Amino acid sequence: MRELSRGVVDVGIDVESGVMMRPSGDVQVYLHREPIDMRRGRNGLAALVREGMQQDPFAPQALYVFIGRRYDTLKILGWDRNGYGLWYKKIESDEKFHWPRMLEEDVVTLTVEQINWLLDGYDVWAAPHRMIKFTHVS
Repeated sequence: MRELSRGVVDVGIDVESGVMMRPSGDVQVYLHREPIDMRRGRNGLAALVREGMQQDPFAPQALYVFIGRRYDTLKILGWDRNGYGLWYKKIESDEKFHWPRMLEEDVVTLTVEQINWLLDGYDVWAAPHRMIKFTHVS
């Protein structure tokens, strides 16, 4: 799936849709729910994927997402044919990423659409508005 003219690389990151790289295509996204020390590099994160998340850090169509202790920084790790890609984002204001703090699972799976919502600042885990069913008009 290496299409350099479109800007899509093997790991499922679209690099041409705008200024910022975004996950795209058929890729599995795994969130490490507990915050980590953001000084970890690619090898430390890969070890955490293998040991802590029980996943394969060399999976070709997988991205692993980690959050910092202040919930304003995240890293995304992915294997791209011959090396790791490491993507880093820090919110430069007082806002935070909406992160699943109340879930029981250590690893949370997201769709590509959901990770992009998370990157845009939406709360993926918030309950939608409740449905109202009326029986009469007035």
